Amino acid sequence: MKPLLGTLYLLGMLVPWGLGDDRSRAQHRQEAVDKTPWRNLETYSYTRYHPMGEIYQWMSQISEKHREVVTQHLLGMTYENRPMYYLKISLPSNNHKKIIWMDCGIHAREWIAPAFCQWFVKEILQNYKDNSKIRRFLTKLDFYVLPVFNIDGYIYTWTTDRLWRKSRSSHDNGKCFGTDLNRNFNASWCSIGASKNCQDLTFCGTGPVSEPETKAVASFIMSKKEDILCYLTMHSYGQLILLPYGYTNNKASNHEELIQVGQKAATALKAKHGSNYKVGSSVDILYATSGSSRDWARDIGIPFSYTFELRDNGTYGFVLPEAQIQATCEESMAAVLSVLDDVYEKYWYSNSAGKMTSAAIVLSLLVSFMHLL
Repeated sequence: MKPLLGTLYLLGMLVPWGLGDDRSRAQHRQEAVDKTPWRNLETYSYTRYHPMGEIYQWMSQISEKHREVVTQHLLGMTYENRPMYYLKISLPSNNHKKIIWMDCGIHAREWIAPAFCQWFVKEILQNYKDNSKIRRFLTKLDFYVLPVFNIDGYIYTWTTDRLWRKSRSSHDNGKCFGTDLNRNFNASWCSIGASKNCQDLTFCGTGPVSEPETKAVASFIMSKKEDILCYLTMHSYGQLILLPYGYTNNKASNHEELIQVGQKAATALKAKHGSNYKVGSSVDILYATSGSSRDWARDIGIPFSYTFELRDNGTYGFVLPEAQIQATCEESMAAVLSVLDDVYEKYWYSNSAGKMTSAAIVLSLLVSFMHLL
């Protein structure tokens, strides 16, 4: 492979021939044509949508610029053999830290989701030195961020079909393409709200975790599950904060806590620009669905697991204008920070408070004993 083609291929601008469909070479060449190019991080706009090539470049540059706290890691490869990278944001520490996971863009057409993942990373890195709350989080927590889960599908929305939802895997001898990756996790797989017909939008795949993208994420999460406190997956649209479950009317063991944390996040979100978000389990306020990453994460023991359905309520739907990126990201950031605040308070403030209470009781008993002498 020539150096230039190799670079374009790595950046996700080209797709290897013969994988999936008969798009023409002209369409492949179109993938290499992005919007106005940018040359360095200082000129990167967080208020517009970026093609995958630019997001790859952004990840590389941001991990280089902030290498004291950001590292880029290979998670796996997509069906069309593109690298899936995640960013780890971590303050150097000798202490064992817990993990917050966030992924965006599991559904290709939901462009506002990857835009938010980038915004989140930017906000953390710009503010952790001066913002006491963010710095406090980073003393105990590492952030793992997957900016684009469904890379093949995302690229396809830029080149061929803006409203494409699924991945780009080939099925039924090339008669249909793509799996709904959020129906492919091993959470009551394909029992409800999913289809075994590969032509359907909610095609659940050929089996639980059959897709390379799902397998890469699930394997990684399983390897870290003892340390992951919160699993956040960003979607659009509908303005919802969804908690488990989608495949059953039964509630998670900490359902009330999940509701309270979600409602507090929705309040923080509304305070920014007045947007109203509903909070509840998917089966209660949206629809029944099986095989979702959110439900799977809760099933394997991750205590806090949420799906955020970002703006809007259907006026623009999946084609949310760039003019709304900033406001959407600002309010969503407030909501996510609210969730993180509650996670932090539960696992550290309560523990330290418990230790202080125990110490106070011992001290009180000593004082009482001294008075008896």
